[in-house]
Amino acid sequence: MTNNKNSNHKPLIFLLSIFFLLLPPLISPLRPPPKNPCDPKTLPHPLTVRSDQLTILINGFSESRLPLLLSIASSYSSSPSVSSILILWSNPKTLSKTLKQTLESNLTSFGAPISVLRQTSDSLNSRFLPNPSILTRAVAICDDDVQIDPKTLEFAFKIWKTNTDRIVGFFPRSHDLDLSHKTWIYTVHPDKFSIVLTKFMILKTDYLYDYSCGGGEKMRDLRGFVDEMRNCEDILMNFVVAGKIDLGPVLVEGKNVRDWGDVRNEEEGEEEVREVGLSKREDHRKRRGDCIREFHRVLGRMPLKYSYGKVVESVGEQGLCKKGGKLVFCDEQIKVGDEGKTRIKTL
Repeated sequence: MTNNKNSNHKPLIFLLSIFFLLLPPLISPLRPPPKNPCDPKTLPHPLTVRSDQLTILINGFSESRLPLLLSIASSYSSSPSVSSILILWSNPKTLSKTLKQTLESNLTSFGAPISVLRQTSDSLNSRFLPNPSILTRAVAICDDDVQIDPKTLEFAFKIWKTNTDRIVGFFPRSHDLDLSHKTWIYTVHPDKFSIVLTKFMILKTDYLYDYSCGGGEKMRDLRGFVDEMRNCEDILMNFVVAGKIDLGPVLVEGKNVRDWGDVRNEEEGEEEVREVGLSKREDHRKRRGDCIREFHRVLGRMPLKYSYGKVVESVGEQGLCKKGGKLVFCDEQIKVGDEGKTRIKTL
């Protein structure tokens, strides 16, 4: 009888073995980008892409950040909303052997497949290139020193699905008009914003094509200016989207958003991660103001639109109450009947 049971299971074991062999590998070897990313024939048909998941695109350049980048990629792979992760390696000086060995020994996927695309240049425009590997309607553009916890990632994607034409992000900035000098500047406002950064932004996959392949001569000039400045690709993407929909971005509150590149970090060992960032240049804000002025000049108009407020997971009383000998927010020790619902809270 034991032999009969084993023989009955053999067809099932054989079929399962074939099934797992046909599954795509969770970790893909180094791959080059598509030869002609702007050829629409190479891109998936709109009816075949998924709307229930998104693709994560992580830009990588600094070898000192590789361990952090790989840890972030592994974390995102566990999210049920993530279809796949593409690491866009844009440092041409990194030896392929070195990169391959580092990936093989340190990269782990917990669900979504992870691929590494070796870019042909270090252009910041490359992070917006269309790719036939992207099989979702939405992409998340991320830096290699920012990590969003799974719950917050799920929440941000949920918000994007109700605002599919807009950019959704966590890090707001703004343009403004300096009346004394009669010129556009790059700044931060406490109560309004018109730009979200590529530290982490979710947007429609179609916008990659609009940025990289559309817009004719004007967009070619603007992408060239991004290369010249080695900055501002995120500002230009906000220009592109606002110009199409005449709306500003959506800001999401991130309770567990880790930014290793923020100068306010004080933990030992993070200084090296911060120092390689473009935003650490002394003239960073001036250069970005120069970008806004040039984009406005070439386009002949200012498409950026202000948004006001942010989306939060829940709203509760913020008074302090004593609990367990410590002061905590009062809403941490009470249960609200509609807790967890999405609300809008102004800044």
